[in-house]
Amino acid sequence: MSEKSYEFIKTETRGRVFIVTMARPEVMNALHPPASYEMAEAWDRFDADPELWVGIVTGQGERAFCAGNDLKYTASGGEFKTAPSGFGGLTNRLDCTKPIIAAVNGIALGGGFEIALATDIIISSETARFGLPEPKVGLAALAGGMQRLPRQIGLKNAMGLLLTGRHFDAKEAYRLGLAQEVVPAADLMTRALAWAEEISACSPLSVRATKEVALGSLGHPLKEALSMQFAGIRTLFHSEDFIEGPRAFAEKRKPSWKGR
Repeated sequence: MSEKSYEFIKTETRGRVFIVTMARPEVMNALHPPASYEMAEAWDRFDADPELWVGIVTGQGERAFCAGNDLKYTASGGEFKTAPSGFGGLTNRLDCTKPIIAAVNGIALGGGFEIALATDIIISSETARFGLPEPKVGLAALAGGMQRLPRQIGLKNAMGLLLTGRHFDAKEAYRLGLAQEVVPAADLMTRALAWAEEISACSPLSVRATKEVALGSLGHPLKEALSMQFAGIRTLFHSEDFIEGPRAFAEKRKPSWKGR
């Protein structure tokens, strides 16, 4: 995929990995609608490109991943609107089966935290801070935070954070199971890319089917979930990669995945 120039974000392709960087460091990478729509377009391109297998979202600079919605922009009379795929182009993107990693490099508050919650894996800098402080300013976490947090860390843990709006650090994010790894700031992108490469070494169709089933069966009773049918599984079973995997194993070589 050829790179495209944006005003408020940056994109980069490294092999099979697509990186989106929120680039408004002067406002701690807070997103206003124009920035959010740019992200939506970038993630649309990622989702549609068969050559891209894993995404990474991060923020520019050392202070912030994303401080959430740019309230000053709204207060100044800026139009408030949201892309169909949600805040940052991710919070309502429920049909993307490609894995996305959040490399959280600093403050992730409000909508910024909700972007991270909408990804599949969170790699956190030691300096990161998380939270949904909307109740402190008479608002609510309307970009999926109220729905996703209880599902990801359990009801009581989530309510302790949702009802107080308090911030918490990377160490607590790891303890709660939100962050899969906490690393020094200088190592953040190296580790995020290492996770992306490890995922890319697997069959992309297997990875997508796995994500589809894991998320699609969530909330269903186990007996019902085990009997559910998913398009990704059918695609996998009828693919070239379904034959290539066992063949490569038998021939004691690395598989050459086609993604089809």
